[in-house]
Amino acid sequence: MDTPKPIGYWLKHLHNLLEEQFDATLADLGLGRRHWQILNTLARGEATRDGLIAALAPFWAPGEPDLDRVLEDVTARGWIRPGPSLERNPVVLADEGRAAHANIAARVDATRAVVLKGLTPEQYTETVRILSVMAGNVEADLAAR
Repeated sequence: MDTPKPIGYWLKHLHNLLEEQFDATLADLGLGRRHWQILNTLARGEATRDGLIAALAPFWAPGEPDLDRVLEDVTARGWIRPGPSLERNPVVLADEGRAAHANIAARVDATRAVVLKGLTPEQYTETVRILSVMAGNVEADLAAR
């Protein structure tokens, strides 16, 4: 009889599958998940390099192209430009970047629909809540050490 796998297994397994799925979803565009995350972050408003690093830090794994390399790529595509203020060199999406974001967002939405197939919105919300509580418990325990 198979023993059920623990939550750590499923978290890591799902994470790896999501990375692979995003790569497959965006491969024909020559993009990766980090490109999407930069575009999606900038779609909410301008950001500095430090702001992007902070926003994306939980996702960036060793061995991936660094932020500057991905920023160079999206800049070369004409998707980002310097922001209206010069303070700390913010960047914003150019019109081409907004169009690219919209096109890529449709693909990402379809990918998310595959991931969430068979789950109700309430089940998804509860899953995220539970994982958040578990993460908070571990953070509190680590901080108390």
